[in-house]
Amino acid sequence: MQYKIFFLLFFILLLAFSPFASKTAKASDQTERMKLIQQIQILQQEIQRLQALILSLQSQQEITAASYLAVNLSHNSVVLEKNTNQPYPIASITKLMSAVVAFENIDTGQTITLTEKMLEPLGYSPSLFLGLNVSAKNLLQASLIQSTNDAAESLTYFSGKEKFLDLMKQKVKELDMANTVFFDAHGLSPANRSTATDLAKLLTYIYKNHPEILSITKDNNFWLPDPTGRLLKFQNVNNFYHLPEFIGGKTGYLPEAKQTLASLFNVNKEPVAIILLYSSNRQSDTFTIINQLKN
Repeated sequence: MQYKIFFLLFFILLLAFSPFASKTAKASDQTERMKLIQQIQILQQEIQRLQALILSLQSQQEITAASYLAVNLSHNSVVLEKNTNQPYPIASITKLMSAVVAFENIDTGQTITLTEKMLEPLGYSPSLFLGLNVSAKNLLQASLIQSTNDAAESLTYFSGKEKFLDLMKQKVKELDMANTVFFDAHGLSPANRSTATDLAKLLTYIYKNHPEILSITKDNNFWLPDPTGRLLKFQNVNNFYHLPEFIGGKTGYLPEAKQTLASLFNVNKEPVAIILLYSSNRQSDTFTIINQLKN
């Protein structure tokens, strides 16, 4: 895995400083210059992200998560576990359930006009602004890729906020997630709680029934215009999205939840669900678990 990460780092550096980039920078068109500047900034962020991943990969530490679970989905076997039935706040992992409910109950081609109520949650994106007419599909992408909270909130208004939350709770019962509760669709409430066992059930359901959700979480090429018409990129906030072993999933953070993760990885050519709750370093914890499974 180290070799692949270094290769990605080299490739990004090559793109950032290639003659093509230099030539484009001299273009007279202001829009193209601005877009190039933004692309370079994004590449710089990617380099920093890869460097952090390399450091995490190299540091073999004890697992910091208060609760964790690794399940091999090929034969539904638990391979590592700790405190798997202890509920913790899950933060933006909530958006996985929101996505399931949206895909199963909303026409993703349908559009909605954003209102002040929809844009109230923290987690603002300049590409989601008052009066914008936007599709459910684009809101889903914003929610899952950049973990945009107002995108997840806006999704609830397609069916009505209370009904959407009821549908989330209904899905909890259908999946027998006995220790899971939701009070919002985005995860800002620390009252949104679940267990590693329950979240493994949710990930398994998504893997079998909604692989499109996992595909979205791997994407890092989603753009929408701001009010001036300038295209802005939604940066993927999942630290693992560019790794070939990453199948898909979600991360989250709240002070009350610390760092959380519910994601799928190919380990020894088999799909493994890894859940981390109340972690101090989810990158290090994830690589420690993966390396333990490989060895």
